[in-house]
Amino acid sequence: MYAALGSLSWGISGVCSQSLFMHYQLEAPWLTAVRMVCSGILLLLITLPKDKAHVFRIWTRPKDVIQLLAFALLGLLMCQYTFLCAIRYSNSATATVLQSLNVILMAVIMAIRNRKRMGSRQLLAVFLALVGTFLIAAGGNPANMNLSGAGLIFGLLAAIGVITYTLLSRPVVAVWGNLMVTGWGMLIGGLTLFLAIKAWQLPSGLDATAWLLVASIVLIGTALGFSIFLEGVKLIGPVKATLIGCLEPASATALSALFLGTRFSLPELSGFCFIILTVFLSVTGSEKQL
Repeated sequence: MYAALGSLSWGISGVCSQSLFMHYQLEAPWLTAVRMVCSGILLLLITLPKDKAHVFRIWTRPKDVIQLLAFALLGLLMCQYTFLCAIRYSNSATATVLQSLNVILMAVIMAIRNRKRMGSRQLLAVFLALVGTFLIAAGGNPANMNLSGAGLIFGLLAAIGVITYTLLSRPVVAVWGNLMVTGWGMLIGGLTLFLAIKAWQLPSGLDATAWLLVASIVLIGTALGFSIFLEGVKLIGPVKATLIGCLEPASATALSALFLGTRFSLPELSGFCFIILTVFLSVTGSEKQL
């Protein structure tokens, strides 16, 4: 449920982002920096009342600081920024399909780490996840994919980013807790990008609706989405969580149809069915298989 709700939150964030890019002159790096900084501050403020000293104690442990910095920069920031760059140099369909390759990479990495062969159920789930994502993102038509060299590189980096923030979060979250680690990770990654692009220079033309959409991205798609998804990773492991994470393109497409007037095609509906089967196989498989 945590992994599924995290994916749904990302789908909501995607629809809000699409609406912002359609109606306002926003740059993707600015939105990435703002969403990460604001969500990081919010999550840390939530954890402060419980134990103020605990929130800052992580900085006294050099080993955990290194893990936290890696999680923030090589995981969260890398994933979010490279995915938006992949969209810029190709299109959203191509970027989504390339990022979904994290499902295969994660399954292979964990199989090698655990020295176990992937079971038939897991292989089927990976296959359905990839096919379902392709059908939803590209409508089943390869012509909808515009693959440039830069788009390919950034798309693959986005897939690696998903893997790194999922795996790098596990040891530090186990010690310090999910909300605090996600909060610091968001703040560190967001501030790095914020300073690099001078994000304090606000875009012009943003009205109340635009700021409401930005707030939704910060609260739902970033602070809530990443924190509860990583809680799912903690409970069920990275392979199952990333497979269930394929609900993101399905939820984004469904919400786009509901709020932005996007219509479903037969390939997209087929993709929904494949994604649902992927989730079913993931949550019903044994721990040895997934």
